[in-house]
Parts: sequence; C-alpha cells; structure tokens
Amino acid sequence: MRCPRCKADNDRVVDSRASADGRSIRRRRECAACLLRYTTYERVESTPLRVIKKSGERVRFDRDRVLGGMLRACEKLEVPLDDLESAAARVEARVQEEYDREVPSTVIGSLVMEELHKIHHVAYVRFASVYREFKDASQFLDELRPILEGRGAAPRDAGASPRDGASPRDGASPRDGGERGGAGGPRREGAP
Repeated sequence: MRCPRCKADNDRVVDSRASADGRSIRRRRECAACLLRYTTYERVESTPLRVIKKSGERVRFDRDRVLGGMLRACEKLEVPLDDLESAAARVEARVQEEYDREVPSTVIGSLVMEELHKIHHVAYVRFASVYREFKDASQFLDELRPILEGRGAAPRDAGASPRDGASPRDGASPRDGGERGGAGGPRREGAP
C-alpha cells in the first residue's frame, strides 16, 4: 500500500479490526519512511446485482426502490416502518442468494407481493393491482377471492376478516374477546 503523503510502498499494519457491520476490515497502517499513520478498508469485491426490467433495460438493484413501492402500497395503513424495512431486507437477501448477476423485475415483484401478503392484505392487493396491471374490477375480485374465503389468509390475521375491525398485527377481532385465532379458533383447556 502506498503512503498517501510520501508515496513510499513500505508500511506495516498497526491495528486490524472488523467494521461495525462486519462487511469490511479496518486496518491502521504506519508508513516506514515518514511514520504517517493512515486507515485502509478491505472489502469483498462484489459485482452489483442488475435488474432486468420488462422493457429489457438493465438497472442496478436498489433496496430503497423496493421499500418505496411497499411504502406506497401501505399509504394510510397502520403498518410499522420496521416491518417494511425488514421485508425489503428479506427481498434483497433472497435475490442476492438466488441470483448471481441479474434478476428479472418480475421475480422482485413476486417477492414483494409475498412479503406484503404476510404484512397487510390491503397493501398486498394495492401492490398487486399496479404490479399485475389490473384492467378491470374482475381482476381485483380474482385476487381478493382467496383472501375473503380464508385460503390466502396471512399468518398474522388468519382469524380476522377486515370487517372485524382487527388490525393485521394483532390477529384477533374485538368480537372474539381478543383470543388469537378468532371465534372459531382453538381454545385452551378449561376456557369458557
């Protein structure tokens, strides 16, 4: 490593430690010629993941764009930002695990829909309507039918329908006494 001051190529590592996020190593070096101390970072070289859009255009994967789409789908809904950030991180992790250099935008859209389905059904339908480019109300109904019939119920709100007044986070409606699983759900032994 060349010294930034005298350009000599003779240094020694004084201290070495992992950075806060664990993705790089911070090294303190000292130049043997002029005794300047400076810091370098060592990181794993990675090629950026590219997204293949429907038009064929290739753009860099951007987790903030994924989060932005989820935020728009959840507008005016009581969905914690932490849940959306965690979901965006899971989408990013999956595409990086499963794809080496390029990922179709359709895959990202499907993963986002999967995450939103777990978080909030209204957000899921909103996102699906834009992502799948619904042309009429019958397409909305086709998407809603499994949710309304209970087959597509998200784990967090499996026992509550939107009319029960339950938030998707608590999984219970006010009418069932707050017990998880709804009025028809399993009861604990000895419960009335």
